[in-house]
Amino acid sequence: MKKMLISLLFAAVVTSLFSFSPIGGEGFEILLNNNVIMQRFGEKKMNEVQSIHLTLQQAIQPVTVNYHHCGKVAKTRIIRLKNRHGKMVKEWRFADAATAVAAMTCQVKDILHANKGKEGTFNLFYTSSELPTGRLLSLVVVSQNTLAVNK
Repeated sequence: MKKMLISLLFAAVVTSLFSFSPIGGEGFEILLNNNVIMQRFGEKKMNEVQSIHLTLQQAIQPVTVNYHHCGKVAKTRIIRLKNRHGKMVKEWRFADAATAVAAMTCQVKDILHANKGKEGTFNLFYTSSELPTGRLLSLVVVSQNTLAVNK
């Protein structure tokens, strides 16, 4: 009876450990002015697309992307901003990461200038040597007077 109880307890512990996301899984975070405004981890969540809204009032604030490659160090990291027709309007290239997660930062004004100060919607893409086909991270809505995150 005691062996059976220990076996069941062991099975319950092992099962609960595997029910969580694996350590070092793929995912990303987007921060605005050092505040997390979007996070996606896990296969199902990674395919959900969410919009972030940026305004002229936020021009001097930094936008940071942290991409997690299952614990791997990323190389040839690129963030691209594309218009609604898929044409690239801005590209940021970043040095190879020294750690498994390394920040990629630009300013909101760089995104606003990419659309010449006009309102519009863009696609924010990430690529690296570990993810050569790239991933759509978010829609970026540039507007004159609103700040919001649409889920």
